[in-house]
Amino acid sequence: MRLDLLQALNAERAARRAAILVTALDGSAQRLVREAGIGADPLAGELAARLRAGKSGLAEGGNVFLTVHVPPPRLVVIGAVHISQALAPMAALTDLDVTIIDPRTAFATPERFPDVPLLAQWPEEALAALPPLDRYTAVAALTHDPKIDDPALVAALRAECFYVGALGSRKTHAKRVERLAQAGLDEAAIGRLRAPIGLDIGAVSPTEIAVSVLAEIIAALRKAAP
Repeated sequence: MRLDLLQALNAERAARRAAILVTALDGSAQRLVREAGIGADPLAGELAARLRAGKSGLAEGGNVFLTVHVPPPRLVVIGAVHISQALAPMAALTDLDVTIIDPRTAFATPERFPDVPLLAQWPEEALAALPPLDRYTAVAALTHDPKIDDPALVAALRAECFYVGALGSRKTHAKRVERLAQAGLDEAAIGRLRAPIGLDIGAVSPTEIAVSVLAEIIAALRKAAP
């Protein structure tokens, strides 16, 4: 790889931005396509599909190899609740880097969340201490408490996280929408919030709800927008 391409790739990786290295198999050419520039590339469709899958491989036609560099996806869970106890280990099995945030120290204990980064802080404090939210971060708000959930939701929607979901009924969500609008979010940003959270699979128990949430997160990460 040319030094200039390596330096450009390292800069994208340091900034948690995706990029794809396109290499001609005959050695005649090599270029780096940044995520923001994929739409203008001759291989736009295939590059976008590779980016969603996070997998490198031969392009259609077999004359170039696509090396995909995608930031490791993260999941920030707001609320050290029963759903979170089930969600955290399942999400880790799918290679999501999980962090739990909850200022309520009675819930946010290492005994309830072994081997999971746990911040017993208000979201504003905790998020300031973590790497910035970005397009490769999912945020799931599960406390039912606006004082805890809302600041995280506002931050996640402003950061254009690839997934933002919140627990609660449709009635609860209607009130939430009013609060988010008062916080300065526009209709398009609020429209990206998944609420009620999770795929509609008829989930009842905390574990089943966790399954529905994780499935929705994976779909948001891997599937093309309609």
